[in-house]
Amino acid sequence: MKTQTMMNRDWIATARTLSQALPYLQRYDGARVVIKLGGHAMGSQEAMESFARDVVLMQQVGVNPVIVHGGGPMINEMLAKLDITSEFVNGKRVTDEATIEVVEMVLSGRVNKRIAQAINDQGGRAVGLSGKDANLMVCDYASPELGFVGDPNSVNPDVLHRMHDAEIIPVVAPIGAGRNGETFNINGDTAAGAIAAALKADRLLLLTDVAGVKGSDGEVLTEMTPQQIRDLTRDGVIAGGMIPKTETALAAIEGGVRAVVILDGRAPNACLLELFTDHGAGSLIRAG
Repeated sequence: MKTQTMMNRDWIATARTLSQALPYLQRYDGARVVIKLGGHAMGSQEAMESFARDVVLMQQVGVNPVIVHGGGPMINEMLAKLDITSEFVNGKRVTDEATIEVVEMVLSGRVNKRIAQAINDQGGRAVGLSGKDANLMVCDYASPELGFVGDPNSVNPDVLHRMHDAEIIPVVAPIGAGRNGETFNINGDTAAGAIAAALKADRLLLLTDVAGVKGSDGEVLTEMTPQQIRDLTRDGVIAGGMIPKTETALAAIEGGVRAVVILDGRAPNACLLELFTDHGAGSLIRAG
């Protein structure tokens, strides 16, 4: 059992942390922050509750968050239950008519509403929507061989602005509308980057299951420029699944996002560490 002295030290440390956060709270007051939620943070109820609590706290201190989520494992689970076989080309799911129906059902339904409910349970006001709602994301075909996989051609952030004005936290499923009534599956990182660029967001946080971008020595690089990203990709240091994330970061910065952070969503309170402490979390990428 803690002694009174130990408890006093804990209280003092907590008070000091809050005091030290003041400049960051002031810095991000009114800022728009887009968070791509995926990986471990979606895998357990405890992690989801922790994430939702952090999002509600962010809004409470003046941040305007937008949550964009993935849901690959949940899609795989439902396709298996329905005995629908998926094919992949260069690591990307070929999405035919049967598959896109399942993708929309899982992402816009089960996953989207679970996240919105988790935020609401922590005292926030979250509303789930997809890129099809209010033509938030209108897409073109990403590649003919991939079927109904889309790249956002235009993003209309007006509905997100209105939700923020009403103190509502948007939770966006990466489903887009086509020009001829099609429904498109969009890569979650791509969707988050496009929305962040349309909002001219202050930060795009890409939550993943690794600590950040690693250099040639295997250590996480805490701050990088777009040119460093290109050089490391050319040299093969950035490879595999990190390439799409860094490509999203470069496109977002080019589109007007102030900075992108690739961070470990498994770390407790990762978003709060990144925004409100000296320590930060993961790899921050911004124009030099």
